[in-house]
Amino acid sequence: MTFSIVARSEDGESWGVAVASKFLAVGSAVPAAVAGIGAVATQAEANVAYKPMALAHLDEGATAQVALDRLLEDDDGRDHRQVGIVDVDGNAATHTGSECFDWAGGHTGPGVAIQGNILAGPQVVAAMREAWDGAAGEPSLARRLLAALAAGDAAGGDKRGRQSAALLVVREGAGYGGRDDVAADLRVDDHPDPCSELSRLLGLHELYLTASTDEEKVPIDERLRAELDESAGRLGHPTFDAWVGTENYEMRVGPDWVDRRVLALLRGAAAGGAAGGEQQGHP
Repeated sequence: MTFSIVARSEDGESWGVAVASKFLAVGSAVPAAVAGIGAVATQAEANVAYKPMALAHLDEGATAQVALDRLLEDDDGRDHRQVGIVDVDGNAATHTGSECFDWAGGHTGPGVAIQGNILAGPQVVAAMREAWDGAAGEPSLARRLLAALAAGDAAGGDKRGRQSAALLVVREGAGYGGRDDVAADLRVDDHPDPCSELSRLLGLHELYLTASTDEEKVPIDERLRAELDESAGRLGHPTFDAWVGTENYEMRVGPDWVDRRVLALLRGAAAGGAAGGEQQGHP
């Protein structure tokens, strides 16, 4: 009742899972990943215990295939399970039990495992594989995963319809404020077009919770500092820094630079245009 992709980035620094299903809150059941260890998706008649077990096997040095074999040999319900695993080195393994509902199947390649059940047909997995391969060179693993997920959805996806989707990506030090490894953890639990909604949420995530690249940083000189404070004042804030804290742009502003997108948002808001970003509460 689900289609998913589990993968490692080409640079070997990120691991992630993207998944969609005609199932409420699929992100609560299917994906798991740990930076420097690997990622797993468990679905069909999902055995959620596979997630910590698979990651423990990988952490102990097992390859993706060995970890999968260990999961299956100890599970009497293996014929009803579907699993995808990618390990620290990018080895991939997938399993589709003989009792999974049609259409069900999977594919593995370097750094990727793709699988689905109750699909519109084999074209779903094929479309995901083609989209994944076609996005080679994409620096964002999250974007590459979503491209594959969207392709599967466009090819028919879950033949029962749409309901939920999720994205989980991990990379060392990539979390909020650099204090954990969760680069992205986004879920659409109940929506008529969950893959598109997930893409929208990723765009917001990139704005609010992803650090600026050097190319996105605009140096703050004395003149720009005055403009920033003046613009923030027009919006009712005592300083630019106060506006940044209210709007949750902390990861896109430094002591001597401002992200170009944040600068554009502030200028637009101060000029009476669109609000300076969607209001978001601190976690």
